[in-house]
Amino acid sequence: MSRIVTAIPLTRAAFAPFGDVIDTDCDTHYPINQGKCERYHDLAKVEAAGENARVLVSIFKGTPYPFPLKLEMVERHPFGSQAFMPLSPAPFLVVVCHDTPNGPGEPHAFITAPGQGVNYKRNLWHAVLTPIGEPQDFLVVDRGGDENNLEEHYFSEPWQIRLPA
Repeated sequence: MSRIVTAIPLTRAAFAPFGDVIDTDCDTHYPINQGKCERYHDLAKVEAAGENARVLVSIFKGTPYPFPLKLEMVERHPFGSQAFMPLSPAPFLVVVCHDTPNGPGEPHAFITAPGQGVNYKRNLWHAVLTPIGEPQDFLVVDRGGDENNLEEHYFSEPWQIRLPA
């Protein structure tokens, strides 16, 4: 038996249980720099807990996976959130799972629209960075500190993640 999840468009409402959608489709913006720049303010709740915690800003260069995606593993970060903002308008796949007493639950898959990024809540199970079709660069905001901030879970039976038709 194959366990299949088909990705859906990423919206604030659908993604709210998992974190924040990062885009400019919001009410929290205003002009700055004598009106020459529009600031889209406070788009994600960045979390950094633990010993010597600090916020990190990095660039990740992601390589696409073949589709349908064979989802064998998800990860989570117990001490901090993790935000991914693409540096190009190409969409990417976002896969998240609620936590259950037995580990990650059934995956939920989303396809971003151009200009959308995500901020995963602290301790949320999610798939690795998954560009679609071509390599893609991302600005990443996450947590640094003394504790190990990475947990991985391997499914006993993989999931198949499909893109919409």
